[in-house]
Amino acid sequence: MEPTAATAPLTPDRRRQRVFDFLDAHGIRYTWYEHPEAPTCEIALRYCRGDGAKHCKNLFFRNHKGDRHYLVCFDAEQRLAIRDLEQRLHQGKLSFASEQRMERWLGLRPGSVSAFGLINDTANHVHLFLDSRMREWPRYAFHPNDNRATVLLEHDEFMRYLAAAGNGYEFLELY
Repeated sequence: MEPTAATAPLTPDRRRQRVFDFLDAHGIRYTWYEHPEAPTCEIALRYCRGDGAKHCKNLFFRNHKGDRHYLVCFDAEQRLAIRDLEQRLHQGKLSFASEQRMERWLGLRPGSVSAFGLINDTANHVHLFLDSRMREWPRYAFHPNDNRATVLLEHDEFMRYLAAAGNGYEFLELY
């Protein structure tokens, strides 16, 4: 049997706490705040606190064969066309991964996808593509795998998080 992200679905509170526990265990500095449920970036942006962070959109894809999975992270105020993304990623035909695949590899449900889902990918199967502009952003904002809260972290702290998570990642010009 292949490794999976989680054997049973976790509650949103428990998913959030797992993110905080991981960040704390690795000495990664962050702040966070709660807000009403925000299952889309458009809704989440309504709750921004003028915190100076760039809020990130995260999309989960699979390749045509279904044997490779990708998390794509970029500015929440931007849009991506899948066909354009296919050209930029050079991974063949892409489609959105199913809810079952999202649960299996990231331990997440739709509406709460974030780069923090990588902590649940114990096999480090999911490859992360980050928009190259993210290198210029001083601060990021993500859901902590629960769309009722936002975590803020500085660029260097996010890079430390990626190293601790262990998944492959790369910066690419996405739009």
